[in-house]
Amino acid sequence: MTRPNRPLTAIAAAAAFAAASLLGPAAGQAQEKTDFRVAWSIYVGWMPWGYMSDSGIMDKWAEKYGITVEIVQINDYIESINQYTAGAFDGVSATNMDTLSIPSGGGVDTTALIVGDYSNGNDAILVKGEGKTVADLKDMPVNLVELSVSHYLLARALEDAGLAERDLSAVINTSDADMVAAWQTDDVQAVVTWNPLVSSIMEMGGLTKVADSSDIAGEIIDLMVVNTEVLEANPAFGKALTGAWYETMALMSSDTEEGRAARLEMGEASGTDLAGYDAQLASTAMFYDPARAVEFTVSEALPETMSEVAEFLFDKGILGTGAPSADYVGVEYPGGTVTGDPANVKFRYTSEYMKMAADGAL
Repeated sequence: MTRPNRPLTAIAAAAAFAAASLLGPAAGQAQEKTDFRVAWSIYVGWMPWGYMSDSGIMDKWAEKYGITVEIVQINDYIESINQYTAGAFDGVSATNMDTLSIPSGGGVDTTALIVGDYSNGNDAILVKGEGKTVADLKDMPVNLVELSVSHYLLARALEDAGLAERDLSAVINTSDADMVAAWQTDDVQAVVTWNPLVSSIMEMGGLTKVADSSDIAGEIIDLMVVNTEVLEANPAFGKALTGAWYETMALMSSDTEEGRAARLEMGEASGTDLAGYDAQLASTAMFYDPARAVEFTVSEALPETMSEVAEFLFDKGILGTGAPSADYVGVEYPGGTVTGDPANVKFRYTSEYMKMAADGAL
């Protein structure tokens, strides 16, 4: 399975936001409606969205609330976020980082409806040679998808080792599609990438995994985000999405024939088999239980994480067009706490709908 390329660009955010005024109500003044569209991309933690669509689970929950929800797979991850930002979709699967930089940084008020998982080892820094550490990256070129979660992982690992990106000889932008081939050349000494590419490279041997996303557990978060105005005008939309998601979570996490069949279908849809998909789930901290998702969302650690992410985005010049500081975009959490600018809140975490699922109130 190929994890979506997740580069972050202020240009994309600005262009998408500029287009937003030309498209539907999701881009401007929201209104009550009955037909909704959400987009998703291939990634281990987002495969349930495709399964929900194909299995009829989404249709069942949508019918319960008297609406329709179309779930659309978009092969290009960033394009899916750009289309959401422009108003072509009411929701999209995205990371916390990309949500902050593109729709929220571009001025589209966005709510994290479902906190689905966080990467807990799927992303890794690999260095040729045995017995290496992050310190060995000094004066070394590193290949990665620039301005992506890989870049963020590298920055955090360097920081923890007392280094900075300027201590590297170069950061070389390399497509995920080219990463394995690049690794096999003499010029490439270190890469930062994600599963299944990490597994493919590690099978070749002669290397060290010097860091992975389990070292920054809880910082690379995978979400279903929705337009805030659309959600506020149409709570049935949030209830249907959340109900369908947690029915699927219960199914795929069960050690039953039905659960294995669901995971097999998700694995095959992403280009692997049941064993491969289960292996990737093992390094993904899925919040199968909505109560755990609520606990994570209301934790004191989440604002700290988002502040770290905002600092990274601002440092790279991609926290919205012309952002004067890392506090440019306000992020609101359950209970009303805000990091960033409280006068420019464009990213909101809610635990309301996940708590309904936990309480059996959907």
